[in-house]
Amino acid sequence: MLSGVQGLADEIPIPDEYAGQRFDRVLARLFPDYSRSQLKGWIEAGHARLDGQAVRPREPVHGGQLASLDAPDRLDEHSSVSAQAIPLHIVYEDEDLVVLDKPPGLVVHPGAGNPDGTLENALLHRFPELAAVPRHGLIHRLDKDTSGLLVIARSSRAHARLTEAMQAREIVRRYQALVIGSMPSGGTVDAPLARHPVDRKRIAVRQGGREAVTHYRVAERFPFHTLLDVKLETGRTHQIRVHMAHVRYPIVGDPVYGRRLSVPRGATETLAESLRGFRRQALHAARLSLTHPVSGETIEVAAELPTDFQALLRALREDARAREAEARRRADR
Repeated sequence: MLSGVQGLADEIPIPDEYAGQRFDRVLARLFPDYSRSQLKGWIEAGHARLDGQAVRPREPVHGGQLASLDAPDRLDEHSSVSAQAIPLHIVYEDEDLVVLDKPPGLVVHPGAGNPDGTLENALLHRFPELAAVPRHGLIHRLDKDTSGLLVIARSSRAHARLTEAMQAREIVRRYQALVIGSMPSGGTVDAPLARHPVDRKRIAVRQGGREAVTHYRVAERFPFHTLLDVKLETGRTHQIRVHMAHVRYPIVGDPVYGRRLSVPRGATETLAESLRGFRRQALHAARLSLTHPVSGETIEVAAELPTDFQALLRALREDARAREAEARRRADR
């Protein structure tokens, strides 16, 4: 650990594919939440190290080395997160890891506008040992209004191994997404992502951005919408939301990348009400498969769609049946 602070440094093994690259550039890939200038400053100040040693930003790295980051601003972030008794839906738990089903509306990390009442606060109350684990055990994130499965490591050892598995794309994550438009078939979106050049809160498809690959197939088709099974090959911020909007099938209810609410002509009243009332992106992390970081066993878990998502699908099916019935009546005339 760095700076004499136990349990706060993030430690990530460097993938073999980064061998020979500069340490500051590799660190930017491993810790994308921070700018390159911040990371360079922290390297020079000794807050970021390679195999526990202070090095120059230009130092070439080797696969398997350990990159450690103990950013000063994150020390305050960790120390200020309080434990709060917030209900959690645990779908898998042992002494090394936890998989939980996050409800829509729950923010993962405290931040501007959400100083507490987050998943991180809830985790520290339910699992106090996470105070000594990097990122309080979190391996990946979900947006506030995306529901579904998240992996939590209960020890630093498990966190390092699971983080390495995530970097190596060995943790398989599958989502269900409801998009606008009747999609003819499945496919793959291979389009690099980066921060929007003007609106820094948004992500955009940009040449020179980070590799991002999303696979999808049609699970159920409706007259004006499509339910997709989505598999992430990479895990970039807002990846599914941006990629679906990029191919012009934006996710229903997406307030950032979606379209203005539109109720299809002739929709049943139930569907019209459901679409108007669905005020979040229709995206759910439904299935997850990983190798246990200690036992080596394969762990596979699933989470049902939230009730609001299920209700919207029922309304879509009812609308489709009503349209089919009307078409038959017209054909019989």
